[in-house]
Amino acid sequence: MAQKVFITSKNTATFVCPECGNSTITDVTKYAALSSAVNVKCKCNCGNHFTVTLEKRRQYRKTTDLPGYYYHLMPNGETDKGIMRVVDISSNGLKLKLNVERKFKGGEKLRVEFHLDDKRHTFIDKEVIVRNVHKNLVGTAFAPNQGDDPALGFYLMS
Repeated sequence: MAQKVFITSKNTATFVCPECGNSTITDVTKYAALSSAVNVKCKCNCGNHFTVTLEKRRQYRKTTDLPGYYYHLMPNGETDKGIMRVVDISSNGLKLKLNVERKFKGGEKLRVEFHLDDKRHTFIDKEVIVRNVHKNLVGTAFAPNQGDDPALGFYLMS
């Protein structure tokens, strides 16, 4: 499977050789206008050939598999609890995989609790807003009052 490389707002991409770890920043303007991902063949100075998938997204998403809990904060003040897994994280939100299908609506609020798989097993407790639902996958955005989280920022960069 090809590694994913994201096109920055300056139309550059950082390619990292899976063999030697050497990285190169390259202008990828010719691919930036494409609406879908594209596979690019690369050759490193070490002689290794590899393929990457170039994607243009607003935010980098880190694929994860982090167990946790969600609390559905209902308008009537009641709370419903369930089991989830965080399947990806970006600086704007989370994608959750619920243990059962739920009929959440866009704009509803959830509180999520989980531990990162970093050295400190950092505990995350955030309020998120449901953006989209497909079966048991729920796309969320961090609530506006949650602010930037240095622990999540560092985690995304590692």
